[in-house]
Amino acid sequence: MKVRIETAAMDALMVRLFDAIDEANMAWVIAADQALRNAFGNVLIDLVPSYTTLLLHYDCQQLAHSEAMQLIHKALSGLTPVDTKAGELHDIPVWYDERVGPELPLVAKRAGISVNELIKQHCNHDYCVFALGFAPGYGFMGLVDESLATPRLKTPRRKVAAGSVGIADRQTAIYPLLSPGGWNILGRTNVPLFEHAKRGDPLFRPGDKVRFRAISRAEFEADGGDTTPMEERP
Repeated sequence: MKVRIETAAMDALMVRLFDAIDEANMAWVIAADQALRNAFGNVLIDLVPSYTTLLLHYDCQQLAHSEAMQLIHKALSGLTPVDTKAGELHDIPVWYDERVGPELPLVAKRAGISVNELIKQHCNHDYCVFALGFAPGYGFMGLVDESLATPRLKTPRRKVAAGSVGIADRQTAIYPLLSPGGWNILGRTNVPLFEHAKRGDPLFRPGDKVRFRAISRAEFEADGGDTTPMEERP
């Protein structure tokens, strides 16, 4: 880990720890998050951890730029990684079906496997939550096995249903609410991510793990799931 600090705004600094995305980074990113929160105290306005960086927003009326830089270096000096096993493991039931996951055949074909094998492989990994963003409750997770990595759609959808589970490159995620999007959609869950975020208590946090579990249409409907087919792309 090599700490580099970049100016993002007059009251914000980007703390860069790594150059490449790796699940092992999260132990350091979370440790840095904790250390910086403790160091900045009530001068801190916001701190957003991500794959390789942390965006730190501070009160520039209380702290000068040079002082903020010094505080960051001091806080991260001698940093040790946290135990990532302390993060919560979330079990997410998913109805994998072409009606709600129209890219199932596409992703399977690219990987040279059957749709059933694709579903099995997507469920056969505990995905690390790297960052939150794009929409309230939206967690960027990975890393998907290289054989399943699929580029974003060339033409994004105008409407992606809430609960849609998708893949983009080596990332996977769940859309918490109806929104545009260009990820390859594999299925749908009824876990109310947006409701958690709206209450100020996001279900996912950086460092958590997510495990997808395939369920039947009957199970999905019994849990109140919306089986409306995905809108066709233009």
